[in-house]
Amino acid sequence: MLYRLTLILALICVATQIRAQIENTGMTDRSDSVELGKLKITGCVDVYYGHDLGQTSATDRPFAVSSARLNEITINLAYISFKYENENVRFLFAPAFGTYINNNNAQEPGSLKNILEANGGVRLSKKRDIWLDAGVFGAPYTNETALSKDQIMYTRSLAAENSPYYLSGVRLTYPLSKKVNGYLYLINGWQQMANKNKPLSIGTQIEYRPTNKVLLNWSTYIGSEQTTATPYYRKRFFNDLYIICKPTKKITLTSCVSFGWQEVKDSITKDLGYHKWWQMNVKAKYQFTPKISLAGRLEYFEDMDEVVIVPANSKPFFSTYGSSLCFDYKIGRNALFRLEGRNYFAAENVFPEQNTGSKNSYQFFIGNITVWF
Repeated sequence: MLYRLTLILALICVATQIRAQIENTGMTDRSDSVELGKLKITGCVDVYYGHDLGQTSATDRPFAVSSARLNEITINLAYISFKYENENVRFLFAPAFGTYINNNNAQEPGSLKNILEANGGVRLSKKRDIWLDAGVFGAPYTNETALSKDQIMYTRSLAAENSPYYLSGVRLTYPLSKKVNGYLYLINGWQQMANKNKPLSIGTQIEYRPTNKVLLNWSTYIGSEQTTATPYYRKRFFNDLYIICKPTKKITLTSCVSFGWQEVKDSITKDLGYHKWWQMNVKAKYQFTPKISLAGRLEYFEDMDEVVIVPANSKPFFSTYGSSLCFDYKIGRNALFRLEGRNYFAAENVFPEQNTGSKNSYQFFIGNITVWF
């Protein structure tokens, strides 16, 4: 079913011809800001409350780092961003706090835990928009970022929760044509500021805009994942492709497909094998009025070898379908109220349950208000 929806979405997008250029929600976007000369300052506070329908005593949603806490009013992400750019240099510094930072940056040492993004760059060409940046960047993988206000749904898909939110290293930006931008990353690893595995990893990104209202994004990752925690892991290969389009002023459509291969060395035979995972999701949003909109998501995620998700039961695989519905109400120009319901269903008992240990379904509601400048 998701394959058919993705094909229909692609056909609609190819036929789209609208003037205003679409935004890439898979890249961090801070269009709102206070400008002091060439310095742009942006701030945002994302507050939420989540309620588990089947396990009210749980404190965290399973398999999630963004807005993961339950049964308490708390902050998902609060950050302030300082951005400067002139003809030759640019920098971005965005310290952050909240439960998202606590969960997603837990492995980072010291003050690195509180970095959302921090990078600086230089222009390499006076005639072309070629930049070399170094530091911590938002990752190009999946059609979602940590910034909820820029996304169709409030919560992140399983795809976004189980691929890098950020990368640390060097990024080369190179415009290949008027419609195509290319990016090359030399990075510390799979979502790592402090490098835990050597040598360095490589990421690529191609951003293609066939029309003003259609965007195609293809990103890859290649790197060694051998660490003290995963001594038998070797190379990891990851491909991510998404499409975003806006066929009318009221409708936004997007779909993302990802595939991953993890090379593993057998501890006994020393043979090399591959553990695989993949996912697909489709999302749509309809804008009823300038203030009110409704969005929905269908997704499927499969990790048969526990590479990125470890299920609640003892069986060595994870597979689930998911559906979500999100209501948005915009308050003025700089505030957004959102209410989302989400459901998962799996053939096996892969979700944690307090009394029996595991179950095959999971449902929750989450409310949010985000304010920014």
